[in-house]
Amino acid sequence: MRQRDRRKRRVENRESRDRWMITYADLITLLLIFFVILYAMSSLDTDKYNIVTGSLSQTFKSSSTVLEGGDGILDAGKTPDNKPESTDGNANATAKPNDGSDKQTENETPSARELAFREQEAKLAELMGVITHYVEENNLGEQIFVADKPQGIEITLSDRFLFDVGKADVKSPALPALQQLSGLFKDIGATISIEGHTDNTPVSSASRYNDNWELSGARALSVLRFFLDNEGLNPDTFQYAGYADTRPTADNNTLAGKQKNRRVEIIVLRQLQEVE
Repeated sequence: MRQRDRRKRRVENRESRDRWMITYADLITLLLIFFVILYAMSSLDTDKYNIVTGSLSQTFKSSSTVLEGGDGILDAGKTPDNKPESTDGNANATAKPNDGSDKQTENETPSARELAFREQEAKLAELMGVITHYVEENNLGEQIFVADKPQGIEITLSDRFLFDVGKADVKSPALPALQQLSGLFKDIGATISIEGHTDNTPVSSASRYNDNWELSGARALSVLRFFLDNEGLNPDTFQYAGYADTRPTADNNTLAGKQKNRRVEIIVLRQLQEVE
C-alpha cells in the first residue's frame, strides 16, 4: 500500500514539473499566429491597389470644383487645353467661356408661392410710396411716419393726430388720412395689425378707462372699427392689440419721449396667405 502511494506521488511530481512546457507551447503558438498576421497585413495586393487608386482619381477628375470653376479637383489649376495656368504675375488669365449653365437657376419657373411673394412685395413697395407721397403733400410729417420694417410696412400715427387726451374716439381731422389708407388696404393681400401704445403716465381718475391697457386697446379698436364699419373692409384681414406702455420707442422720462410713445401703429405684415 505504501509502495503504491509512493508511485502515485512520483507521477504527480513529474506532471507538475512538465506543465511549463504547455505554457511555453501556447506562447510559441500565439507568437507564430501574431507574425503570420503581421506578414499578411504587410503584403500589398498590387492589382487591388491600382483599382482603388484609379477609381479615386477618376472620381476627383469628374467632380465639380466650386472655387476654381474647373472640371474637377485635379483639373482646377489647368486651362481648357489641359495646360497648367501660368503663375507669372505679368501673364493674363484666360477666362473660361460661359456656357450658360450658370443661368440654369434663373431660367427655372418660379413656384406659386414665390410668385405670390414677389407680387406682395411689389404691393408693399407701392403702398409705402403712395403713403409717403400723401404725407409729404399734406404736411403730415410730424403726425404720420412710414417705415419699411422686417415684419412689414409700419405706419405710425401720433395720438395727437387721432385722439383727444385720454380718449379713444377718432378725431374728424384724422378721417381723410384713414380713408386714404383704407383705399390702399383693400387689395393688399396681407394681414394688417393695428396696435395701440401709451406712455407710462397713469390714466386720470376722471377717465372712463381703468388703466393704460384699456386705453391703448380701445384706441386700436376705434381705428379698426373705422376701417370695418365706415369703409367696409374685410375683417378677416385685420387684427388688433393694446400694449399700454410695455413697448416704448423713446424715453418715458422726457416729454418728447412720452409724446412719441403715445401712438397707434398700423403694420401691413409680410405674411403670405396659403397659396392654392
